[in-house]
Amino acid sequence: MQNFLFIFLGLIFLIAGGNWLLKSAVALSLRLNIPKIVIGMTIVSFATSAPELIVSIKAATDGFPDLALGNVVGSNIANLGLVLAVILLLGSIEVRKGFYTTDWPMMMLASLLFFGFIFFDGELQRYEGIIMVVGLFLFLVYLLKYQKTAVVEEAHEDDVPLPLYKAILFLGLGGVALWSGSELLVNGAVGLANNYGVSERIIGITIVSVGTSIPELAASIIAIVKKEKAISLGNLIGSNIFNIMAVLGITSIITPIRVMDQTLLSNDIFWMLGISFLIFPLVFFPKGLRLGWRDGLVLLLVYALFIYFTTH
Repeated sequence: MQNFLFIFLGLIFLIAGGNWLLKSAVALSLRLNIPKIVIGMTIVSFATSAPELIVSIKAATDGFPDLALGNVVGSNIANLGLVLAVILLLGSIEVRKGFYTTDWPMMMLASLLFFGFIFFDGELQRYEGIIMVVGLFLFLVYLLKYQKTAVVEEAHEDDVPLPLYKAILFLGLGGVALWSGSELLVNGAVGLANNYGVSERIIGITIVSVGTSIPELAASIIAIVKKEKAISLGNLIGSNIFNIMAVLGITSIITPIRVMDQTLLSNDIFWMLGISFLIFPLVFFPKGLRLGWRDGLVLLLVYALFIYFTTH
């Protein structure tokens, strides 16, 4: 009963947190005259990646490196195969040039960098973590200086600048609520899984990763309902970049991460690279620079196949 209560409370916190975070992001983009996708890829992405960061640092320092790695790899797959799929089933997204000139290439570069660092020796070293964090910093500097909007933005009634203190208050409340909600949700879900005798590896790559992707889902669904499509797409791409460069980067600086279960290198990491690459052709086919419900179904099918092959 306690686990069900944790899951219910977690979802309430996540929905509230997603709403507060979105209000803050819109207010800051208006006040600072920054394209909304930049806000989505920086502030919103960092706040919604906080659960992955906390879970991964705790897992690695407690001696469960596979949970840290599985959490990030699983979350990146869930962000695109589950979260983006749900968003596209709710409504289509018009995409602009910045997506394929900056955002998607950076996500692929981060994914391939992670693959290169871990595939050959099975370990993320401290110096590799430093390279990732420095790379992320340079990318953010470039983004804030040069990035043009990558999604067609729509004006709507919520575009009212909030006072700065309110925007920062909503940002803080949103981040705390998302983090608390994901903690409750993961604790409840893991508790339920343990009660029914499910293995820890399955929990890590499925329940924990989906649980820590719930903030992205909550923030993105609220964004799409309020027609903030730039924030929903930018948030997901940004979160995948943050998960690799910041979450694994910072975690491996604190303590090097060694792969224990080789299935992560022979199966999971290839699914992550595959679904990250898949977004590119989906943007151009069947309709150019547009993601629609058919693309959502394709992504959902790929995610279902990933879960099936990973759990069998």
